Amino acid sequence: MISLHERYAREAAAQGAQVIGFQEVFNAPYFCQVQEPEHYRWAEAVPDGPTVVRMQALARELNLVMVVPVYEEEQPGIYYNTAAVIDADGSYLGKYRKHHIPQVKGFWEKYYFKPGNLGWPVFDTAVGKVGVYICYDRHFPEGWRALGLAGAQIVYNPSATSRGLSAYLWQLEQPAAAVANEYFVAAINRVGVEEYGDNDFYGTSYFVDPRGQFVGEPASDKEEELVVRDLDLGRIEEVRQQWAFYRDRRPDAYGPLTEA
Repeated sequence: MISLHERYAREAAAQGAQVIGFQEVFNAPYFCQVQEPEHYRWAEAVPDGPTVVRMQALARELNLVMVVPVYEEEQPGIYYNTAAVIDADGSYLGKYRKHHIPQVKGFWEKYYFKPGNLGWPVFDTAVGKVGVYICYDRHFPEGWRALGLAGAQIVYNPSATSRGLSAYLWQLEQPAAAVANEYFVAAINRVGVEEYGDNDFYGTSYFVDPRGQFVGEPASDKEEELVVRDLDLGRIEEVRQQWAFYRDRRPDAYGPLTEA
């Protein structure tokens, strides 16, 4: 998996890409289809573990900003579903830990991950301000909004989601979040059936702009694919001036949303 993604990073850079994001826990199969202690072996330190260190060297070589989702071990017995963000010079900028952890058939994530505790950071990269929101997080609007308020211009949503009850939401929720928060969203998903279960991951990775419109066509739902698109970040200011959603927010009235 690491070699494959390194190849994709090189191909993307050769096509002029300045930033790339990988799927959820990119360097492993989606082991959360089962609940077995053997899979704790996939966890590693962030940023000092071997995968992030290796991606830092690649980012430096390719002058490429990278969003690198891995299984993080903070200490023995404490694990998170995490994405490291690496700048184009190879420097480690920080990490996001997935907040919302599912526990349903085929997605037994509470067995492996604690809920994230680092808030919703936005990273000032060589390409602009980048945020991360991981897979199941996408069903919860609060984090999308927190990233927008923190200045995100592009939010990467690395995922492992399969055909089933929520498949039709894939091309609904992220475009809606892009509209509501007036930024770009990169939605990345696995594709195919893997060894630990019968989840059929449907790919269909895409970019969507602040108007909720796809930037080019989504990727295949059956074959692995590298998606490279040009994003005009100037559209963010244009849309925010026209639609003015941030101006018309009413945070003074939202208290009941977070009261226990």
